[in-house]
Amino acid sequence: MNKRVVVIGGGAAGMMAAITAAGQGAAVTLLEPNERLGKKLNITGKGRCNVTNDSGSEVLLQNVPRNGRFLYSVFSRFDGRDAMAFFEHLGIPLKTERGNRVFPVSDRAFDISGALERELRRLKVCILRDRAVNIELSDGAVSAVQGRKNAYPADAVILATGGVSYPATGSTGDGYRIAAALGHTIVPPRGSLVPLVSDDPCCRQMQGLALKNVELSVRNSRGKVVFREFGEMLFTHFGVSGPMVLSASAHLRDWEGEHYRLFIDLKPALDRQKLETRILRDMGESPNRDFEKIVAGLVHRSMVDVICQRLDIPAGWKVNAVTREQRRRLVELLKSFELDVTGPRPVEEAIVTSGGVQVSEVQPGTMASKLVPGLYFAGEILDVDAYTGGFNLQIAWATGRQAGLSAAEYEESDAE
Repeated sequence: MNKRVVVIGGGAAGMMAAITAAGQGAAVTLLEPNERLGKKLNITGKGRCNVTNDSGSEVLLQNVPRNGRFLYSVFSRFDGRDAMAFFEHLGIPLKTERGNRVFPVSDRAFDISGALERELRRLKVCILRDRAVNIELSDGAVSAVQGRKNAYPADAVILATGGVSYPATGSTGDGYRIAAALGHTIVPPRGSLVPLVSDDPCCRQMQGLALKNVELSVRNSRGKVVFREFGEMLFTHFGVSGPMVLSASAHLRDWEGEHYRLFIDLKPALDRQKLETRILRDMGESPNRDFEKIVAGLVHRSMVDVICQRLDIPAGWKVNAVTREQRRRLVELLKSFELDVTGPRPVEEAIVTSGGVQVSEVQPGTMASKLVPGLYFAGEILDVDAYTGGFNLQIAWATGRQAGLSAAEYEESDAE
């Protein structure tokens, strides 16, 4: 009789787990309450789907700040290049962009989820629209999954329900509750790759302003640089967001014991001396102009008032009235615009969840629970998360694949 494997969750990790287990000959049932599979997958990469990163296991591990060592085994067996080969085998042409980020050539996330769904159907995975309520045990080992509609007998169960970010996609935290009921420790979830909150009124003043080609640095309370990147960011009514800010948030973990400050280099192509020379030239050419017009030639108009306020220069102030000290402060502002941040936005707004099932209770080589025979974990439900660049989806593919292999091969004697 074929091994009966029930996969809970039809996201990236769950679909990969189901495909892998079915490919090993298991009779697989995939439970997903959403009408569509891969609902969160379809919005990744702004709808383009950053499938993975064109990297080997060493680079992948360098981009997992939380519990990366736990993933050493699965990444060594299935790295970014293996994931690329997998999707190309499914008929999806891929391309590699800046930072080795991998996307479908079509720039359509639906092509990725569609290919996975076709493979599920080809392998005769039974896809059912049901929400798992709990996992039933017999003699301490898994025996069935109880859904809202039916019970599903199982020799092995893979829990791949995701975290709590983007709850509208089905990431409601059900998996945490199910795992906790079976005795697993849940590290409290919080957002990673999430916008940051600032009380500085300048953010609301500049809301909607997107900065491009700037350098963002983040320092902790001891003045140590904990993040630095060149790229894009956005001011909002609550603080800051955008690609660089989301990446920075993954580095800012100790909000209770730390104070973080952002430093934005608005003119990274110019050093301070060259920038001051340019400002002196502009001021010398128009000594009777309003100073704010000089500033408008250096920054976006949404930022002009904020710069002048920080320099204590009122509207209508003429260039010839600006002191050398004010001019040098302008140079410093342009090279190091400071902003205090007070914390992340709610986890519901995060791209990924940090926290989840404590990895010390999971076998890293098999994704098997150390507490419950026949139970496996995959994807965001685990307490691992990575930086942007396709690394979080690679965690889903690698852990999903290993959980699928292990569940299909599971024998009760393995747990004894």
